[in-house]
Amino acid sequence: MRLRLERRLEQRWWHTVIAPVGAVLAALVVGAVFLAIEGFSPVTVYRELFKASFTSAFGITDSLAIATPLVVTGLAAAVAFRMNLFNIGAEGQLYAGAIGGAWAGLALGPHLPGPLAVAAVLAASVVGGLVWALPVAVFKAWFGTSEIITSLMLTFVALYLMRFLIFGSKSYWRDPAATNFPQGRKIAEAAELPPFGTYRTGWGLVVVIVVAVAVWALIRFTSAGFDMNVVGTSPEAARYAGISTARVVLMGLLLSGALGGLAGGIEVAGRAHALDPNGLELGLGFAGIVVAALARYNSFAILLVAAFLGGLRNAGVALQTLPGERVPVEVSLMLQGAILLFAIGAEIFVRHRLRLVRSGIGPAAGVAT
Repeated sequence: MRLRLERRLEQRWWHTVIAPVGAVLAALVVGAVFLAIEGFSPVTVYRELFKASFTSAFGITDSLAIATPLVVTGLAAAVAFRMNLFNIGAEGQLYAGAIGGAWAGLALGPHLPGPLAVAAVLAASVVGGLVWALPVAVFKAWFGTSEIITSLMLTFVALYLMRFLIFGSKSYWRDPAATNFPQGRKIAEAAELPPFGTYRTGWGLVVVIVVAVAVWALIRFTSAGFDMNVVGTSPEAARYAGISTARVVLMGLLLSGALGGLAGGIEVAGRAHALDPNGLELGLGFAGIVVAALARYNSFAILLVAAFLGGLRNAGVALQTLPGERVPVEVSLMLQGAILLFAIGAEIFVRHRLRLVRSGIGPAAGVAT
């Protein structure tokens, strides 16, 4: 007897539901094992994690504030993944978008009314993400270069460029009044996304919800979305139908980069209010990969998954204050990584199934398990 992996002839709707749910549960089980090994009570930790993030007004709004950029980076990853492209560089595109958005907030914000100033910040951040994704898209579309390598390498270029602008030079972005420790200049108040009252969540959440709906409509109802789906499903069929694969790949990666850049603009306008290397270097672009994988590239599911992962990140600090526990903040990051691994593994069983077959006997004699 032996096990064999076979492609499913038909995928049921519940396969796509069980896969992400099973990935989360498996990650929680693995996390519980490590917590128990370190001497922590998994039940207590998970209870306090849920309590800190989802049972109070401030906990929920803080979780949503963290989830806001995750929605956009998740969309950035999902757009590329749907085409079997792997834009791993949303983190760098976020940095580039933050640089562009901060410039607009400093140069244009003081001279524009509130809505136009905010729009300028977001538009400049989109341009920043586009520019940073352009080499990745061009080299992939016309030269077949791996987008994984180019996008990841450019992430570190963007990171050190952002650090150089604040820590290593007297650039336009650096606050000349900060003499003790280098800091970014605050953007104009008119260019800030206002919060909802005293909560950390603000109008950035509304922006990302609108963007998620727009991306869903683009993929579902436009010819560009149709071309992207065809190229992602079968490049050979796309070429046979007369669809330019290079053009669609270029368009998909640029759209992904624009969304990554928009996340940087939302962070600058909504939370940091300046080009802040320390505050922006949070791994939001890499976390977007987890969001996209767990949501299975669905725009509306990305909203829910981002809120869940935002709660995990928000609870990391609260876990350190548990009496007698002091759980390391890295627990939330460990859970995110475990969720990603199990989500990728679960994807295999959405498309395939295991069959138990007798050695030396044809496939027809196998017993499905």
